[in-house]
Amino acid sequence: KLNYFQQPQDIKESDFLKFSEKYGRHSFLAPSQVQPSFSAFYRAGDPILIYFDSSSVLSTLRQPVKMGASGLCVDGNPAGFLDSKSTSCTRIFANLSKSCVTDPALDAASYYRDFTVLKVPINDTIVQAMKVIYEIEFSGTRGIQSVSVRFKVSNISGNSGSSLQQHFTLHFWVSVPILPGLLLSLTLSHTLPRSGNPGYITGAPLLVANSGAVQHMSILQSKGDGSCSQFFRHTVQFGRNMRTGCKLSLSPILEESNCSYIQQKLYKALQGMNRAEDLAITGSAHSTQAEEWTTILIQNCSVQAVNCTSCCMVPVTLEIQILWTKVGLLSNPQAQILGARYFYQCHPLKFLSTSVVPLTTVVTFTDMTEWPEPPRGQPQIHWKLPFDIFFPFKVALNLERSYRGDLAVYVFLILIMFSILCF
Repeated sequence: KLNYFQQPQDIKESDFLKFSEKYGRHSFLAPSQVQPSFSAFYRAGDPILIYFDSSSVLSTLRQPVKMGASGLCVDGNPAGFLDSKSTSCTRIFANLSKSCVTDPALDAASYYRDFTVLKVPINDTIVQAMKVIYEIEFSGTRGIQSVSVRFKVSNISGNSGSSLQQHFTLHFWVSVPILPGLLLSLTLSHTLPRSGNPGYITGAPLLVANSGAVQHMSILQSKGDGSCSQFFRHTVQFGRNMRTGCKLSLSPILEESNCSYIQQKLYKALQGMNRAEDLAITGSAHSTQAEEWTTILIQNCSVQAVNCTSCCMVPVTLEIQILWTKVGLLSNPQAQILGARYFYQCHPLKFLSTSVVPLTTVVTFTDMTEWPEPPRGQPQIHWKLPFDIFFPFKVALNLERSYRGDLAVYVFLILIMFSILCF
């Protein structure tokens, strides 16, 4: 047992918090605080929003600034409302004559063309109107076999103050012939590369499953303007704590009187389109082996608002807590997940005063490894020597002196007896 890690304990929902507090350390989770409300007008320091009509893209007005000791230009710096300032920076061109024609930084029109500046932050209506799903079938080296598309449409009004929100999905699946005229359909998620064999490798994606479909665990990702991206998400990597934040826009006109709809919308934004149900214990878990997966514990927050009759308790923070341990030989440890929990935190939301909700996602990994006893090592030889190394010689000398003294006494007694007998 000195060569192996100790057997990990079973994690149940009732004792998840106990183990998390015992083995956990500092994470990125900030103390709870009341989320600020956002008005319908610019405030000092707010980024100024612009809109590209040709591409229907919302962005921010940029003011290039210098970065680092070299002073090179960084174009991603947003201009702040009522923040008057002048900046200067350096640009380097490998071919000035070519860059003069092709580089947007040298084109004066790129600083004003094809976009408009919003007078106030967005307060229009976002309509959930259309969803497009492409399904592509492919078969190994024979390439793409068929492509199908499905649409989900809805009616929208012709108001000039509304915008259209669209969703696009691309789904691949494999067709494998097993008998003449019979095809076996496999989703592409089953062909995901391993994240370890068998234990997880640090930095490898976490494997999750939803109704048997394997995918990578993901969390919210923000766009350049700080809003939540609906199509791109960060992949959660094993052993690496993460913290992300973004702002999700709400539509007061459609959602003002529907608390449950807002709650479900924010839950779905935090957890993604396909909610993870199970988490792979090891990096090589197979979707058909139930013992290689653990159910993700989900703790939603209460829906009751406190001291507010016109509020809705909505989730604003998701903390993904993952307990893991090392198992196997000390010379070849394997990382194994013991349990995971989705922990939501809610805050009251006032419909009439809030159009944007800031969302936060935190991922924490807690190491619960229990190391074996340290080896005792080889026995050591303990020499037992007298305090004085000359002790043997002193003993011998004392014996000799004692013998001489006794001999003198004997001679003296013999002389006394002889003198008595003679007289």
